[in-house]
Amino acid sequence: MQKSSLLIKKIINILELLGRPFYLALKFIIKGIKKTSKWMRKVKFHLIVWAVILVGMTAGVLIFKKEIIDELPDISQINTPPAMSSKIYDRNGELLYKFYEDENRTWIPIDKIPLSLIWATIAIEDKKFFDHHGLSIKGISQAVWYNINKSNDDNLRGGSTITQQLVKNIFLSNEKTFKRKIKELLLSISVEWNLDKYQILERYFNQIPYGGETYGVQEAANKYFGKNVWELNMNEAAFLAGLPAAPSSYSPYGENKEYAYARMRHVIDEMANVGFISKEKAEELKKNNPEIKESTKYIRSPHFVFYVKDELAKMGFDNFEKEGLSIYTTLDMGVQKEAEKIVADEVSKAKNLHITNGAVLVLDVKTGEILAMVGSKDYYAADIDGKYNVTTALRQPGSSIKPINYLVALKKGKTLLSTIDDSPVSYPISGQKPYTPQNYNGKYMGRVTLKTALASSLNIPSVKLLNENGVDSMIDQAEEMGITTWEDRSRFGLSLALGSGEVKMTELAGAYSIFANSGVKNEVVGILKIDDYLGKNIYLRRLENKRVVDEKYTFLINEALSSNEARTPIFGANSKLRIKDRTVAVKTGTTNSLKDNWCVGWTPNVLVATWVGNNDSSPMSWVASGVSGATPIWNRLMTELTMEAGEQKWSVPEGVEKMKVCGKEEYFIVGTESEVKCKSEVSPTPEGSDFNWQQWFEDANRWNR
Repeated sequence: MQKSSLLIKKIINILELLGRPFYLALKFIIKGIKKTSKWMRKVKFHLIVWAVILVGMTAGVLIFKKEIIDELPDISQINTPPAMSSKIYDRNGELLYKFYEDENRTWIPIDKIPLSLIWATIAIEDKKFFDHHGLSIKGISQAVWYNINKSNDDNLRGGSTITQQLVKNIFLSNEKTFKRKIKELLLSISVEWNLDKYQILERYFNQIPYGGETYGVQEAANKYFGKNVWELNMNEAAFLAGLPAAPSSYSPYGENKEYAYARMRHVIDEMANVGFISKEKAEELKKNNPEIKESTKYIRSPHFVFYVKDELAKMGFDNFEKEGLSIYTTLDMGVQKEAEKIVADEVSKAKNLHITNGAVLVLDVKTGEILAMVGSKDYYAADIDGKYNVTTALRQPGSSIKPINYLVALKKGKTLLSTIDDSPVSYPISGQKPYTPQNYNGKYMGRVTLKTALASSLNIPSVKLLNENGVDSMIDQAEEMGITTWEDRSRFGLSLALGSGEVKMTELAGAYSIFANSGVKNEVVGILKIDDYLGKNIYLRRLENKRVVDEKYTFLINEALSSNEARTPIFGANSKLRIKDRTVAVKTGTTNSLKDNWCVGWTPNVLVATWVGNNDSSPMSWVASGVSGATPIWNRLMTELTMEAGEQKWSVPEGVEKMKVCGKEEYFIVGTESEVKCKSEVSPTPEGSDFNWQQWFEDANRWNR
């Protein structure tokens, strides 16, 4: 762009040299004007305008030479992209939201802008665009003459060329001073020196304001007609071409709608006058007003959109609102809509239980991709803080955390048929009351297998198991699986087995997707790829599989949690944890204070995590895992997601076999079957109780409906 500066300096020098002759010429012309014909007066008027402009430029250079040279912007900025909106899409290309600061703009190459819009714009703004070199003396003089002889202010013509308008928009302010006008003229000549006409048009159509925060023809076409610019018909093109002269005055929203249509008709007339269209075509076009789209702003899947915004910041896209990025995410709007509907329905049904909110996260377990994220029952809910995103918040997981503890036990040599005593126990705590865990139903089952203890979510066996495993061992395993919220280990004791350590749903779901994916970890992600404003790819998500758990152990966990028989003693044979004709591993969780209720379940392909409770952590009045709360949400959504997929099971890994031990058939890691002792019988029902828990749950289920 160095040649631009040299060009401007040459122009300044020439104007300085010609200053005196221009002055004398102007004086001579003014003296020569006498009463003549209208045609002669018009010719002389044009000559005067021409002379005034040249003398004005000369005078401006002589007066403001130093200031103009010092303050003149770098012309190379013409090639710097303007601020552009960044768009977030779902995985199928559905727009979720546009981020921008002040200027909502999408860059469109000139070959995508229809000829009708180019014609219309040139006709109304700069008829001699292809003939001049930045400023049109004839155009300015004609505009002044036209405006003097017209009484209708609505049809006043401007004298600035398209190049001048572009220069003013990019480089200069809107102040109306002589010095600014000199800069505009000099820069316009320089722009024409550096760019061809089509490059100037491309920048013009992408820079110019079309009303409010709308800049550029693509966003204007979308705002007013809900279309891409290349889909515009000729009426719509003429409508847009008329806006830049006075976007507020010609806005179709509010009281000025008829002004907007009158302006469109004027543009059509000018197209005919120039010869771009016939007079007959112009009359035909003026009969039809294009339909204007209602002015709306919307955001789809808002919790997910702002989650993605945070992820972009972590990736280093700190100023992405101005960079014109296209961000393609993992979200599936079909799954998202279904999840949103189910959450809203089920939270409404449970309001009598003092349950005011719910949340859902759906993952593709093969890739870690988020298919749906519902952070609350309604982002705009007035009765709660709907913007609070439960899926990324810290909440206690309750018993839903137990599979990690049982995984540690299996890795330490236990089996699904290893037994543990479900009986009262207390653990002394220095300076405090002893820690005495209780089962959910207040009963004890005696000696039970690990499989039954896990599937039926018995609390006392879980605490005893953690006492054997060690709290640090459970935290180590959780961190290896992606839990990051237990860094201060001094906070945790044996109550960690029952979910006293807060987790994020995104991290818990990511950890359990490892079970679903047979021990392979994929980071939970929301972004697939990012393209820049020209469509060039600048980020592409690459799948990085990492094995963190031996698939033999994950198979056994899945076997336990997908066994309806093993969960029947507590949840009953027909609970909502069962998906008909499908093998699904599932784990519930409820905190002792009834502040959080969870249900997390998975197949070899998909994981669904659900939660209900209250944002302010006030307790629910009643909730029964397997019957009410999060489980109905999980059941409905998982049923939908597995309906077409058919039955899917985890394949039995090498080194795992089904054997008959102690009269029971069970899967074992080969060699561990010898660890099972068959001395004690396992109690099939709560010890010392003839209470029919299955019937109680079925009655509760009917009551909850």
